[in-house]
Amino acid sequence: MITLRPSQERGYADHGWLKSFHSFSFAGYHDPAHMGWGNLRVINEDRIAPGKGFGTHGHRDMEIISYVMSGALAHKDSLGNVQTIQPGEVQRMSAGRGVQHSEFNHAATDTHFLQIWIEPHVQGIAPGYEQKMFTDADKQGRLRLVASPDGADGSVTLHADARLYAGLLNAGQTASLALDGVTKAYVHLVRGELVVNGLTLHTGDAALLADEAALTLRDAVDAEVLVFALAD
Repeated sequence: MITLRPSQERGYADHGWLKSFHSFSFAGYHDPAHMGWGNLRVINEDRIAPGKGFGTHGHRDMEIISYVMSGALAHKDSLGNVQTIQPGEVQRMSAGRGVQHSEFNHAATDTHFLQIWIEPHVQGIAPGYEQKMFTDADKQGRLRLVASPDGADGSVTLHADARLYAGLLNAGQTASLALDGVTKAYVHLVRGELVVNGLTLHTGDAALLADEAALTLRDAVDAEVLVFALAD
């Protein structure tokens, strides 16, 4: 089964300094039909204005991934990490039994990024941090594993039953992924156009898959895509 989640049906919040689309219920946006998909709980597409950001705040028992498309995201946390996340980098913060952090845009233009939350398979662990670069060449014409439970293929390590792939596909390029043993998958199209198992997606659209044997991406037009293989 495959279901389209159109971009325009997502929740939206405009705080002036922050403009945010919510794929799933978050903060003031509540939709009982979209509370998450498997153990994927949040995908927020955020744009932070120059000189603005999220002040210090706390999280616990959640795997949090930041994926920057443009600009730069300054991160500071109670673990002592002070980092800047650039386009192409994947940051994983395990909130565990509790962590405080802030995120800020020091650039002269908007910072555009995805904030992703995945429910962990274990709670109360020591919080942790990891950040790695995956270049366009790493992702061109294929699905590159960027986050996984075992850190396979140089991916960041998640304390969750989930794998995250990133891909860049142009005209004539296809990519596929076997979903053996994967009950649910989620495809988020960051930009461009793409056909997913016969379903056409445009920028910001998503496809929710359940009990599919495989995933096939084709007919791409300047596409940047994230694919989640998830626990039920």
